[in-house]
Amino acid sequence: MGIDNESLGFLKELIEAISPSGFEEDAVKVWRERTGKFCSQVTIDTTGNAIAKLENKGPKVMLAGHIDEIGLMVKYIDKEGFIYFSPIGGIDPYILQGQRVWLRGKKGKVLGVIGKKPIHLIEGEEKNKRLKFEEMWIDVGLDSEDKVKEIIDIGTVGVVGVGFEKLGEVAVGRGFDDKAGAFVVSEVMKILSGHRPAAAVYGVATVQEEVGLRGARVSSYGITPDYALAIDVTFTSDTPSLDKRKIGKIDLGKGPVLAWGPNINKELFGLLKQTAEENNIPYQIEAIPRPTGTDANVMQMTKSGVATALVSIPNRYMHTPVEIISLEDLVNAAQLISRFIYKLS
Repeated sequence: MGIDNESLGFLKELIEAISPSGFEEDAVKVWRERTGKFCSQVTIDTTGNAIAKLENKGPKVMLAGHIDEIGLMVKYIDKEGFIYFSPIGGIDPYILQGQRVWLRGKKGKVLGVIGKKPIHLIEGEEKNKRLKFEEMWIDVGLDSEDKVKEIIDIGTVGVVGVGFEKLGEVAVGRGFDDKAGAFVVSEVMKILSGHRPAAAVYGVATVQEEVGLRGARVSSYGITPDYALAIDVTFTSDTPSLDKRKIGKIDLGKGPVLAWGPNINKELFGLLKQTAEENNIPYQIEAIPRPTGTDANVMQMTKSGVATALVSIPNRYMHTPVEIISLEDLVNAAQLISRFIYKLS
């Protein structure tokens, strides 16, 4: 079962929206407009989470996929028009030099580049010098502070300037962590709208995950679900240099990943596993002997506690501009979660 053209177009639009943590509005708008076609209501809470609801009198199930991504924020503009920035979320500084960036300007998207001294001019100890964010700059092709401030402000946010593309049998893009999860939540709501489950389902595109799981904390507190599923991405171990003894065996295209550990409710894990096996849906298991670094962490501890599980999409090259996922893994994750929800009563 492949991904249909409507879903593929939605995924591409979602990936290409500029939405660093705390500034997710563009992606939230895309998600809300699409998901709203299948749900009785989609609301935006004070923090910015988009919450879609399928009404019913059964138990409340919350699905959370965070829609924010890592990014950049403008800190200072010098007299020559060069822009200095700080990271939003966990960014490796060594992947930024020489990249194009998109800034969310006053009148729309502004293209810039992160400049770098040519290799010919780097000498001596400078070759081994540790790279710092404050030593990098963005060049938007304007030669003065005044000209730059006509199009952007201090506090303007941006992302590396790449979008979504098919790559052989997979897909490459910026921000699959975790717009892939937000996509799956919307897909599940689409599937469930055709045949309503007994449960009341709350699909949430959560915000500010990359800076402290903040959106999931407030949305789960407000919803107070009986059951909760976080849908995120996880590291693959199927590329050179990665140690399966540390990561486990996680492969691209081999199905969604079910987390197992103290953050996970045993009954929900068992029901997810059973659902996958009954429906011939491929799945993988990841052992996480600590709280996961995902929305599942705070959802589990909401109020007096929530039965929580984590379903992940295998993701190569996480937190780089070239994250790779399998579209088939997305389809299988949506099918697994939908069939799982039909089992809840």
